[in-house]
Amino acid sequence: MTAFAVDPSTYVLFVLAAATLIVVPGPDTLFVLSRGLESRDAGLRAALGVTGGILFHTTLVVVGVAAVYRTVPGAEHVIQVAGALYLWYLGVDTLRAAGDDEPGAATGGVREGFLVNALNPQVALFFLAFLPGFAASAGGTGASETSLAVLGVTYAGLTATYLGGVAVVADVAAGTLRSPRAGRWLDRVAGGLLLVLGGWVLLR
Repeated sequence: MTAFAVDPSTYVLFVLAAATLIVVPGPDTLFVLSRGLESRDAGLRAALGVTGGILFHTTLVVVGVAAVYRTVPGAEHVIQVAGALYLWYLGVDTLRAAGDDEPGAATGGVREGFLVNALNPQVALFFLAFLPGFAASAGGTGASETSLAVLGVTYAGLTATYLGGVAVVADVAAGTLRSPRAGRWLDRVAGGLLLVLGGWVLLR
């Protein structure tokens, strides 16, 4: 078997393990939920951005850059603080704009989702621990770059599917309450959620 070929049984096991982990609520899920409360479009764009972040972390693992989080003292903490500060910025901005109809909010969702995921060093550390085990098992002679890429892309696809569903469900739930007054409260809930999420990321 070539080093990059993923054994079917190993791949199925990976998909099952990845799906189980993805549905556990975390920063990415809560971020998409907060954007989905604003609109379906914003939620879906946020999900797309998060997926891009996962592909970014996959690339870091494949080329070996992600190991910097383990080898460089303080690197993980610096990125962690940056991620928390960014979430707080988004939370404050959402609270300030509560009730406003901002046409740029949805288009910014992709960038925001990407940064929320990319600025979370826990994702990189998780991928460093999670992907190579399955890739090594699949290839038989070690975790090849191609095997890692295949598994990372699979994880991203599963994430996109799940978070897309979260965005749609959040939008449907919020749609039953939509009115100018309710819209302001939904924005406040979304902003507060982002502030809490920033604190969670900082203290993890």
